[in-house]
Amino acid sequence: MAECNDQKCAKHGKIKVRGNIFIGKVVSSKPNKTVIIEMTLTKKIPKYERYKKIRSKIAAHNPECINAKENDFVKIGETRKISKTKSFVVLEVTKNESN
Repeated sequence: MAECNDQKCAKHGKIKVRGNIFIGKVVSSKPNKTVIIEMTLTKKIPKYERYKKIRSKIAAHNPECINAKENDFVKIGETRKISKTKSFVVLEVTKNESN
């Protein structure tokens, strides 16, 4: 396992995780050190007494030591603003595609 020198890593760097922690599926890992995570939530509509599914995509920082790939399920934590679109960091890979 390679040593992590990333300052924006939650385990080895100086960034602190605060706020919400979510679990989602990695849809894209094409950007450099970034993954796009899709979360599916169910929301109740009281007027119709039914539920609807909501999909949300979040960009998160992907440290080199974790290196999440597409179709992995990951746990992400909220941090300070890292860039224009990223305010989450990947904490761990919970389930791989093969599992």
